[in-house]
Amino acid sequence: MNLAAATNESLAEMSNVLIYSSMAVYTLAFLAHIAEWVFGSRSKVGRTAAALTARPAAAAPAVQVQVRQRGGATAVLDKPQVVTRASAGARDVPDGPGAAGGDEKGDLYGRIAVSLTTLAFLVEAAGVVTRALSVQRAPWGNMYEFSTTFSTVAVGAYLGFLVARKNVRWMGLPLVTTVLLDLGIATTWLYTESDQLVPALHSYWLWIHVSTAIFCGAVFYLGAVATLLYLFRDSYEGKLADGGTPSAFARSVLERLPAAASLDKFAYRVNAAIFPLWTFTIIAGAIWAGDAWGRYWGWDAKEVWSFITWVGYAAYLHARATAGWKGRKAAYIALIAFACFLFNYYGVNIFVSSKHSYAGV
Repeated sequence: MNLAAATNESLAEMSNVLIYSSMAVYTLAFLAHIAEWVFGSRSKVGRTAAALTARPAAAAPAVQVQVRQRGGATAVLDKPQVVTRASAGARDVPDGPGAAGGDEKGDLYGRIAVSLTTLAFLVEAAGVVTRALSVQRAPWGNMYEFSTTFSTVAVGAYLGFLVARKNVRWMGLPLVTTVLLDLGIATTWLYTESDQLVPALHSYWLWIHVSTAIFCGAVFYLGAVATLLYLFRDSYEGKLADGGTPSAFARSVLERLPAAASLDKFAYRVNAAIFPLWTFTIIAGAIWAGDAWGRYWGWDAKEVWSFITWVGYAAYLHARATAGWKGRKAAYIALIAFACFLFNYYGVNIFVSSKHSYAGV
Protein backbone atom coordinates (compact mmCIF):
# COMPACT_ATOMS: atom_id res chain seq x y z
CA MET A 1 0.00 0.00 0.00
CA ASN A 2 1.24 3.45 -0.85
CA LEU A 3 1.59 5.28 2.45
CA ALA A 4 2.12 8.58 0.72
CA ALA A 5 -1.04 8.37 -1.36
CA ALA A 6 -2.73 11.74 -1.53
CA THR A 7 -6.27 12.29 -0.32
CA ASN A 8 -8.86 12.78 -3.04
CA GLU A 9 -10.51 15.93 -1.71
CA SER A 10 -13.48 15.77 -4.06
CA LEU A 11 -14.35 12.25 -2.95
CA ALA A 12 -13.86 13.23 0.68
CA GLU A 13 -16.25 16.15 0.25
CA MET A 14 -18.73 13.91 -1.53
CA SER A 15 -18.59 11.52 1.41
CA ASN A 16 -19.46 14.34 3.80
CA VAL A 17 -22.40 15.38 1.65
CA LEU A 18 -23.69 11.80 1.51
CA ILE A 19 -23.44 11.39 5.29
CA TYR A 20 -25.37 14.60 5.88
CA SER A 21 -27.92 13.58 3.25
CA SER A 22 -28.42 10.25 4.98
CA MET A 23 -29.10 12.11 8.22
CA ALA A 24 -31.84 14.08 6.46
CA VAL A 25 -33.45 10.88 5.17
CA TYR A 26 -33.10 9.20 8.57
CA THR A 27 -34.97 12.18 10.04
CA LEU A 28 -37.84 11.58 7.62
CA ALA A 29 -37.78 7.89 8.54
CA PHE A 30 -37.92 8.86 12.22
CA LEU A 31 -41.03 10.97 11.61
CA ALA A 32 -42.63 8.14 9.63
CA HIS A 33 -41.95 5.69 12.47
CA ILE A 34 -43.53 8.15 14.91
CA ALA A 35 -46.57 8.36 12.63
CA GLU A 36 -46.76 4.56 12.52
CA TRP A 37 -47.00 4.40 16.31
CA VAL A 38 -49.35 7.39 16.64
CA PHE A 39 -51.79 6.57 13.85
CA GLY A 40 -51.61 2.81 14.21
CA SER A 41 -54.87 1.30 15.43
CA ARG A 42 -55.36 0.66 19.12
CA SER A 43 -58.32 -1.63 18.48
CA LYS A 44 -56.22 -4.79 18.47
CA VAL A 45 -54.35 -4.16 21.70
CA GLY A 46 -55.35 -5.58 25.03
CA ARG A 47 -54.83 -9.20 24.08
CA THR A 48 -52.19 -9.72 26.76
CA ALA A 49 -54.62 -9.02 29.60
CA ALA A 50 -57.19 -11.35 28.04
CA ALA A 51 -54.64 -14.13 27.71
CA LEU A 52 -53.43 -13.75 31.28
CA THR A 53 -56.95 -13.82 32.74
CA ALA A 54 -58.32 -16.58 30.51
CA ARG A 55 -56.41 -19.35 32.32
CA PRO A 56 -55.93 -18.33 35.97
CA ALA A 57 -53.58 -20.44 38.04
CA ALA A 58 -56.39 -21.32 40.48
CA ALA A 59 -58.19 -23.22 37.72
CA ALA A 60 -55.24 -25.52 37.09
CA PRO A 61 -56.24 -29.17 37.03
CA ALA A 62 -55.26 -31.50 39.80
CA VAL A 63 -52.83 -34.35 39.28
CA GLN A 64 -53.68 -37.76 40.63
CA VAL A 65 -50.89 -39.46 42.56
CA GLN A 66 -50.95 -43.10 43.56
CA VAL A 67 -49.64 -43.82 47.04
CA ARG A 68 -48.94 -47.43 48.06
CA GLN A 69 -50.10 -48.18 51.57
CA ARG A 70 -49.24 -50.98 53.98
CA GLY A 71 -50.70 -54.32 53.02
CA GLY A 72 -50.37 -53.61 49.30
CA ALA A 73 -53.41 -51.33 49.05
CA THR A 74 -53.16 -48.29 46.83
CA ALA A 75 -54.78 -44.91 47.54
CA VAL A 76 -55.31 -42.25 44.88
CA LEU A 77 -54.78 -38.70 46.05
CA ASP A 78 -55.35 -35.41 44.27
CA LYS A 79 -52.19 -33.34 44.20
CA PRO A 80 -52.73 -29.69 43.19
CA GLN A 81 -50.75 -28.73 40.12
CA VAL A 82 -48.33 -25.91 40.89
CA VAL A 83 -48.23 -23.39 38.06
CA THR A 84 -45.16 -21.19 38.02
CA ARG A 85 -44.15 -18.41 35.68
CA ALA A 86 -40.67 -18.64 34.23
CA SER A 87 -38.44 -15.76 35.25
CA ALA A 88 -37.72 -15.19 31.56
CA GLY A 89 -41.24 -13.87 31.12
CA ALA A 90 -42.43 -17.02 29.36
CA ARG A 91 -46.11 -16.36 29.92
CA ASP A 92 -48.64 -17.81 27.56
CA VAL A 93 -49.48 -14.51 25.86
CA PRO A 94 -49.51 -13.57 22.18
CA ASP A 95 -47.11 -11.20 20.50
CA GLY A 96 -48.37 -7.69 20.01
CA PRO A 97 -49.70 -6.63 16.60
CA GLY A 98 -46.77 -4.29 16.00
CA ALA A 99 -46.40 -0.54 15.95
CA ALA A 100 -49.16 -0.17 13.36
CA GLY A 101 -51.51 -2.24 15.48
CA GLY A 102 -52.71 -4.07 12.40
CA ASP A 103 -54.27 -0.88 11.08
CA GLU A 104 -54.06 -0.17 7.35
CA LYS A 105 -53.16 3.49 7.83
CA GLY A 106 -50.55 2.75 10.46
CA ASP A 107 -49.10 -0.04 8.34
CA LEU A 108 -48.77 2.39 5.43
CA TYR A 109 -46.69 4.74 7.57
CA GLY A 110 -44.63 1.76 8.70
CA ARG A 111 -43.87 0.73 5.14
CA ILE A 112 -42.91 4.32 4.32
CA ALA A 113 -40.62 4.35 7.37
CA VAL A 114 -38.89 1.13 6.30
CA SER A 115 -38.49 2.44 2.74
CA LEU A 116 -36.95 5.68 3.99
CA THR A 117 -34.69 3.75 6.34
CA THR A 118 -33.53 1.62 3.42
CA LEU A 119 -32.85 4.72 1.32
CA ALA A 120 -30.93 6.36 4.17
CA PHE A 121 -28.92 3.16 4.63
CA LEU A 122 -27.92 3.14 0.96
CA VAL A 123 -26.94 6.83 1.03
CA GLU A 124 -24.92 6.39 4.24
CA ALA A 125 -23.23 3.26 2.86
CA ALA A 126 -22.28 5.25 -0.24
CA GLY A 127 -20.77 7.89 2.07
CA VAL A 128 -18.71 5.25 3.87
CA VAL A 129 -17.47 3.74 0.59
CA THR A 130 -16.64 7.17 -0.84
CA ARG A 131 -14.66 7.98 2.29
CA ALA A 132 -12.66 4.78 1.76
CA LEU A 133 -12.03 5.61 -1.88
CA SER A 134 -10.82 9.10 -1.02
CA VAL A 135 -7.82 7.65 0.83
CA GLN A 136 -7.66 4.13 -0.65
CA ARG A 137 -7.96 2.38 2.71
CA ALA A 138 -10.47 0.85 5.13
CA PRO A 139 -13.02 3.50 6.24
CA TRP A 140 -12.63 2.89 9.97
CA GLY A 141 -9.31 4.40 10.92
CA ASN A 142 -10.67 6.84 13.54
CA MET A 143 -13.74 7.35 15.71
CA TYR A 144 -15.63 9.36 13.10
CA GLU A 145 -15.22 6.66 10.48
CA PHE A 146 -15.96 3.92 13.02
CA SER A 147 -19.19 5.67 14.02
CA THR A 148 -20.48 6.11 10.48
CA THR A 149 -19.60 2.53 9.58
CA PHE A 150 -21.08 1.21 12.82
CA SER A 151 -24.46 2.85 12.26
CA THR A 152 -24.48 1.66 8.65
CA VAL A 153 -23.88 -1.95 9.70
CA ALA A 154 -26.49 -1.73 12.48
CA VAL A 155 -29.16 -0.54 10.04
CA GLY A 156 -28.03 -3.15 7.52
CA ALA A 157 -28.44 -5.90 10.14
CA TYR A 158 -31.93 -4.62 10.98
CA LEU A 159 -32.93 -4.59 7.31
CA GLY A 160 -31.44 -8.08 6.94
CA PHE A 161 -33.79 -9.37 9.64
CA LEU A 162 -36.70 -7.73 7.83
CA VAL A 163 -35.71 -9.37 4.54
CA ALA A 164 -35.59 -12.70 6.39
CA ARG A 165 -39.19 -11.96 7.43
CA LYS A 166 -38.36 -11.67 11.10
CA ASN A 167 -40.72 -9.65 13.27
CA VAL A 168 -38.39 -6.75 14.09
CA ARG A 169 -40.20 -3.71 12.72
CA TRP A 170 -40.86 -2.67 16.30
CA MET A 171 -37.13 -1.92 16.49
CA GLY A 172 -37.27 0.68 13.73
CA LEU A 173 -38.02 3.71 15.92
CA PRO A 174 -35.31 3.16 18.59
CA LEU A 175 -32.84 2.17 15.86
CA VAL A 176 -33.33 5.28 13.73
CA THR A 177 -33.30 7.47 16.84
CA THR A 178 -29.94 6.15 18.02
CA VAL A 179 -28.49 6.24 14.49
CA LEU A 180 -29.34 9.93 14.28
CA LEU A 181 -27.72 10.45 17.69
CA ASP A 182 -24.64 8.51 16.60
CA LEU A 183 -24.25 10.46 13.35
CA GLY A 184 -24.87 13.74 15.16
CA ILE A 185 -22.02 13.03 17.57
CA ALA A 186 -19.82 11.80 14.73
CA THR A 187 -20.29 14.87 12.52
CA THR A 188 -19.96 17.44 15.31
CA TRP A 189 -17.55 16.16 17.99
CA LEU A 190 -15.74 13.27 16.34
CA TYR A 191 -15.26 14.54 12.80
CA THR A 192 -11.77 14.02 11.39
CA GLU A 193 -10.56 15.11 7.97
CA SER A 194 -10.01 12.32 5.49
CA ASP A 195 -6.31 11.51 5.67
CA GLN A 196 -3.77 8.71 5.64
CA LEU A 197 -3.12 6.60 8.72
CA VAL A 198 -0.02 6.12 10.79
CA PRO A 199 2.20 3.25 9.58
CA ALA A 200 1.13 0.88 12.38
CA LEU A 201 -2.42 0.79 11.01
CA HIS A 202 -1.39 -0.14 7.49
CA SER A 203 -2.05 -3.82 7.88
CA TYR A 204 -4.53 -6.32 6.53
CA TRP A 205 -5.52 -6.86 10.18
CA LEU A 206 -7.21 -3.45 10.04
CA TRP A 207 -9.70 -4.97 7.62
CA ILE A 208 -10.15 -8.15 9.67
CA HIS A 209 -9.99 -7.03 13.30
CA VAL A 210 -11.85 -3.73 13.14
CA SER A 211 -14.51 -4.89 10.68
CA THR A 212 -15.46 -7.81 12.93
CA ALA A 213 -15.51 -5.49 15.95
CA ILE A 214 -17.92 -3.18 14.12
CA PHE A 215 -20.18 -6.04 13.06
CA CYS A 216 -20.20 -7.52 16.56
CA GLY A 217 -21.03 -4.16 18.10
CA ALA A 218 -23.89 -3.60 15.66
CA VAL A 219 -25.47 -6.95 16.47
CA PHE A 220 -24.85 -6.51 20.20
CA TYR A 221 -26.71 -3.21 19.84
CA LEU A 222 -29.77 -4.95 18.37
CA GLY A 223 -29.65 -7.41 21.23
CA ALA A 224 -29.40 -4.57 23.76
CA VAL A 225 -32.48 -2.84 22.31
CA ALA A 226 -34.45 -6.09 22.49
CA THR A 227 -33.25 -6.67 26.06
CA LEU A 228 -34.26 -3.20 27.20
CA LEU A 229 -37.71 -3.53 25.62
CA TYR A 230 -38.02 -6.98 27.19
CA LEU A 231 -37.60 -5.45 30.65
CA PHE A 232 -40.39 -2.95 30.00
CA ARG A 233 -42.69 -5.54 28.45
CA ASP A 234 -42.01 -8.06 31.25
CA SER A 235 -42.92 -5.46 33.88
CA TYR A 236 -46.09 -4.69 31.93
CA GLU A 237 -47.11 -8.35 31.74
CA GLY A 238 -46.25 -8.85 35.39
CA LYS A 239 -48.44 -5.93 36.43
CA LEU A 240 -51.36 -7.31 34.42
CA ALA A 241 -50.85 -10.79 35.86
CA ASP A 242 -50.97 -9.33 39.37
CA GLY A 243 -54.23 -7.55 38.63
CA GLY A 244 -52.72 -4.10 38.25
CA THR A 245 -53.78 -1.42 35.78
CA PRO A 246 -50.96 -0.02 33.64
CA SER A 247 -51.17 3.53 32.35
CA ALA A 248 -52.86 4.27 29.05
CA PHE A 249 -49.47 5.10 27.52
CA ALA A 250 -48.03 1.75 28.63
CA ARG A 251 -51.01 -0.11 27.20
CA SER A 252 -50.78 1.77 23.91
CA VAL A 253 -47.04 1.21 23.42
CA LEU A 254 -46.07 -1.96 25.25
CA GLU A 255 -49.12 -3.93 24.16
CA ARG A 256 -47.99 -3.64 20.54
CA LEU A 257 -44.56 -5.14 21.20
CA PRO A 258 -43.84 -8.85 20.95
CA ALA A 259 -44.41 -10.81 24.16
CA ALA A 260 -41.66 -10.60 26.77
CA ALA A 261 -40.70 -14.21 26.05
CA SER A 262 -40.29 -13.41 22.33
CA LEU A 263 -38.12 -10.37 23.03
CA ASP A 264 -36.04 -12.33 25.51
CA LYS A 265 -35.55 -15.16 22.99
CA PHE A 266 -34.55 -12.76 20.22
CA ALA A 267 -31.98 -11.00 22.42
CA TYR A 268 -30.51 -14.28 23.59
CA ARG A 269 -30.21 -15.71 20.10
CA VAL A 270 -28.45 -12.70 18.57
CA ASN A 271 -26.08 -12.34 21.53
CA ALA A 272 -25.28 -16.05 21.55
CA ALA A 273 -24.77 -16.11 17.79
CA ILE A 274 -22.35 -13.17 17.73
CA PHE A 275 -20.38 -14.03 20.89
CA PRO A 276 -17.98 -16.45 19.11
CA LEU A 277 -17.21 -13.72 16.57
CA TRP A 278 -16.41 -11.29 19.41
CA THR A 279 -14.05 -13.92 20.77
CA PHE A 280 -12.38 -14.03 17.35
CA THR A 281 -12.17 -10.21 17.36
CA ILE A 282 -10.13 -10.25 20.56
CA ILE A 283 -7.88 -13.03 19.26
CA ALA A 284 -7.35 -11.16 15.96
CA GLY A 285 -6.45 -8.02 17.89
CA ALA A 286 -3.90 -9.95 19.92
CA ILE A 287 -2.31 -11.36 16.77
CA TRP A 288 -2.16 -7.88 15.25
CA ALA A 289 -0.60 -6.54 18.46
CA GLY A 290 2.04 -9.24 18.22
CA ASP A 291 2.92 -8.13 14.70
CA ALA A 292 2.84 -4.38 15.44
CA TRP A 293 4.21 -4.15 18.98
CA GLY A 294 6.01 -7.45 19.50
CA ARG A 295 3.64 -8.68 22.20
CA TYR A 296 0.23 -10.30 22.02
CA TRP A 297 -1.21 -8.88 25.21
CA GLY A 298 -0.02 -5.95 27.26
CA TRP A 299 -3.06 -5.06 29.36
CA ASP A 300 -3.59 -1.89 27.36
CA ALA A 301 -6.85 -0.11 28.26
CA LYS A 302 -8.52 -1.10 24.98
CA GLU A 303 -7.45 -4.71 25.46
CA VAL A 304 -8.67 -4.75 29.05
CA TRP A 305 -12.12 -3.37 28.25
CA SER A 306 -12.50 -5.67 25.26
CA PHE A 307 -11.85 -8.56 27.63
CA ILE A 308 -14.25 -7.11 30.23
CA THR A 309 -16.92 -6.95 27.52
CA TRP A 310 -16.17 -10.56 26.64
CA VAL A 311 -16.51 -11.57 30.30
CA GLY A 312 -19.81 -9.67 30.53
CA TYR A 313 -21.38 -11.52 27.62
CA ALA A 314 -19.89 -14.82 28.77
CA ALA A 315 -21.52 -14.25 32.16
CA TYR A 316 -24.81 -13.47 30.41
CA LEU A 317 -24.72 -16.68 28.38
CA HIS A 318 -23.78 -18.64 31.49
CA ALA A 319 -26.63 -17.01 33.40
CA ARG A 320 -29.06 -18.03 30.69
CA ALA A 321 -27.92 -21.63 31.12
CA THR A 322 -28.37 -21.45 34.90
CA ALA A 323 -31.91 -21.89 36.19
CA GLY A 324 -31.66 -19.25 38.89
CA TRP A 325 -30.41 -16.47 36.64
CA LYS A 326 -32.74 -16.43 33.65
CA GLY A 327 -35.01 -13.57 32.74
CA ARG A 328 -34.52 -10.14 34.25
CA LYS A 329 -31.31 -10.92 36.13
CA ALA A 330 -29.65 -12.19 32.95
CA ALA A 331 -31.03 -9.19 31.05
CA TYR A 332 -29.33 -6.81 33.46
CA ILE A 333 -26.04 -8.60 32.83
CA ALA A 334 -26.53 -8.24 29.06
CA LEU A 335 -27.11 -4.49 29.38
CA ILE A 336 -24.04 -4.12 31.60
CA ALA A 337 -22.00 -6.03 29.01
CA PHE A 338 -23.18 -3.71 26.22
CA ALA A 339 -22.41 -0.69 28.42
CA CYS A 340 -18.86 -2.07 28.70
CA PHE A 341 -18.71 -2.23 24.90
CA LEU A 342 -19.79 1.41 24.65
CA PHE A 343 -17.23 2.50 27.22
CA ASN A 344 -14.57 0.52 25.40
CA TYR A 345 -15.33 2.59 22.33
CA TYR A 346 -16.12 6.06 23.65
CA GLY A 347 -14.64 6.11 27.14
CA VAL A 348 -11.31 4.48 26.42
CA ASN A 349 -10.74 6.42 23.18
CA ILE A 350 -11.61 9.81 24.67
CA PHE A 351 -10.66 9.68 28.36
CA VAL A 352 -7.91 7.05 28.60
CA SER A 353 -4.43 7.28 27.11
CA SER A 354 -3.43 3.98 25.55
CA LYS A 355 -1.51 2.51 22.65
CA HIS A 356 -4.71 2.72 20.62
CA SER A 357 -4.77 6.52 20.94
CA TYR A 358 -2.89 6.93 17.67
CA ALA A 359 -6.18 6.38 15.88
CA GLY A 360 -7.33 9.73 17.26
CA VAL A 361 -10.96 10.75 17.42
